[in-house]
Amino acid sequence: MADTMPASAHRIWDTVPAARWEDAFLSGNGECGIMVSGAPYAERIVFNHHRFVLPNGTRHARPPQLADRLPEVRELVLAGRRAEAAAVLADGRELRWTQPFHPGYAMTIDATAQPADGPAPTGYRRGTEFTTGEVVVEWDGGCRRAFVSRADAIAVIHVEMPGCVIGLTGDLPERPDDVRYETAAYRRGEHVFIRIRGLYPPDGDGAYGFEGLTLVRGDARVVGDRVAVRGPALLTSVLDRRDAAPWRTAELEEALVARSGAGYTELLARHVAVHAPIYRRVSLDLGVSAEERELPVGELLARQHADRDLLLPALLERLFHSGRYLLISASGVLPPRLTGLWLGAWGAAWAGDFTTDANLNLQLAGANIGALPEVTAAHAALVRGQVDDWRRNAAAIYGVRGLLAPGRTDGEHGNLFHFRADWPWAAWLAGADWLLHPLWEHHRVTGEPLGELAGWLEEAAVFFEDFLTVTDSSGAVVVVPSFSPETGPPDADDRPVYLAVNATMDIAAARHALATAAEATGVDRWAGLRGRLPAYRVDERGALAEWAWPGQRGDEDHRHISHLYPVWPLDEINPDDTPELAVAAHRALVLRGDENLSAHGSLHRALVAARLRDPELVAGNLRKITANDMFFRSLMSSHNPDLEIYNADAAHTLPAVLVEALVHSRPGVLWLLPAAPAALARGTVRGVTCRGGVTVEELAWTPDGLRARLVAAAGQRLTVRSPYGDAVLDLAAGAAVALVLP
Repeated sequence: MADTMPASAHRIWDTVPAARWEDAFLSGNGECGIMVSGAPYAERIVFNHHRFVLPNGTRHARPPQLADRLPEVRELVLAGRRAEAAAVLADGRELRWTQPFHPGYAMTIDATAQPADGPAPTGYRRGTEFTTGEVVVEWDGGCRRAFVSRADAIAVIHVEMPGCVIGLTGDLPERPDDVRYETAAYRRGEHVFIRIRGLYPPDGDGAYGFEGLTLVRGDARVVGDRVAVRGPALLTSVLDRRDAAPWRTAELEEALVARSGAGYTELLARHVAVHAPIYRRVSLDLGVSAEERELPVGELLARQHADRDLLLPALLERLFHSGRYLLISASGVLPPRLTGLWLGAWGAAWAGDFTTDANLNLQLAGANIGALPEVTAAHAALVRGQVDDWRRNAAAIYGVRGLLAPGRTDGEHGNLFHFRADWPWAAWLAGADWLLHPLWEHHRVTGEPLGELAGWLEEAAVFFEDFLTVTDSSGAVVVVPSFSPETGPPDADDRPVYLAVNATMDIAAARHALATAAEATGVDRWAGLRGRLPAYRVDERGALAEWAWPGQRGDEDHRHISHLYPVWPLDEINPDDTPELAVAAHRALVLRGDENLSAHGSLHRALVAARLRDPELVAGNLRKITANDMFFRSLMSSHNPDLEIYNADAAHTLPAVLVEALVHSRPGVLWLLPAAPAALARGTVRGVTCRGGVTVEELAWTPDGLRARLVAAAGQRLTVRSPYGDAVLDLAAGAAVALVLP
């Protein structure tokens, strides 16, 4: 069904330019991204590319050969000498980081008719249109429009100014001294180009460098290494990374000329034809007034901060649409990084990579249920490019078959080398199951054939088949060594030691991997092994324990909640099928503190709370994000309160929390409003896609009841549950069915 919401619900706008790079408005096509600051007379647009990572010596790093140490490691761990075991497993290794993601360069657009330090222009406005992907900056006397094309794989900027000078620069904050830039402007026949090249350190053990090329169409002339323009101009740009010399400038020139023959309007139309249908599939209407929808983004954020005890529907609605827009824009050749696709300064926290133990999957949480198969396809591309490395990790570190995924990757490979004695990522065994889960969920939502995924799922099970070990005559198995990211039980001196036994996440991953492989292959040769896995443990407080092993207790002021993996996303522990364990999981959730109020921690808690059908706990965790100053004026988010550390976790994950609070599904069963916070007393959500092949074309609710329209891809009987009553529906393939409750 078409979205009937006004256009104002699908944009942000501001009355002032960005005062810092984090407030720049964003556009991207899943490979290239731009950050538009919006200064009318002295614009600065930062260009990013998913593959721009700084060589640091780890591009060719491989997992160490440690398999012969496994018996000793196991013996020490089971004897309670866990710190010694961790030292043996680490083999004296120092922690090595992935290659850090970095910004490319900036385009400068300086007015010639008005000095940069002159009076502020009248009629100023900058905005981002989510439906088109355009960033528009306008004022009395000028306008610039920009987007990154999904259709033509170029960045497009249209300039309407009396005159300006355009340049490219590598002068970005915290740039390493040994990264060199070269710029040039030149005419090639009838075409004017500006070029910038970034050269990595020659001994960096990685790529050679990167290049940006801009074609300037208009009344343009070369002035040194910049281009002077009179009147309107069309700027089209392409970015490239080179693993080795030579540069491909001539090819880039030809590509730009071929792709840029049309004007801005035609280029935008081609892009919108691809982008808009993706974005429009799902929308959320929280009954926000027209006045609130027209507020500039700074005022919208200020209203939320003025009353931090409330969830502001106007802000939640906008964050829902903005988060989907940013997730789409950051996903293509790769899924989103810790910073999505954008960065305005060098030196990104945690290398700006893909942190796989929590952050990546949380950002992907709304892809399948939010009708974004393109985002899941980007994640599949990451897995496909690294699965051979996961096999290498399993063989090298443990001498087994199957898949062992790393805790982080820069997107170039999946080799596991980021660990040391007190940071034992080699013992995180759940990674492959965790990272394959979004692909398995895609299958459950769409019904599409598994294809290559079936083999990967089998290999995830084979890893546990080879790895799990028996310690007594009962035949029961234990998971050792084991690691619950990023924490561990204390030792006798009350110091945390991360290497342990039977992490609940690892047990859940093994159970799920073995069961899923059986379903994917149609042959359940793992039933016996599943039955010998450790049971989940409920501790003396009635809480689901983080380790199913005597004497191992958790850190209850930690940002991670990995032990609740069987609740979200697995849905193995739930109030219907395992009520006692669901109560224990809820107890574990409420006992867990917040450590530093990290965005991923709060939203992970919110997702689990939604699965456990606790609307107030969902609301409380959402307030930790919305009421603690964690969104920049771009509506990109921060990792911590008070806008500390540019990070996409909250921006990309929040839409998934709202969907899970409004619609939850498993094949054959649909929950409507399972955990809707009281602040969301009424509204309409459209386009949610469910596990089992059902689409909620529309769900509208008020305090008095709900109405829904459901469509199934294949005929099925569906049980619908809600706070207003239940129903059993027989759905015919492709036929919409209306439901009204009570």
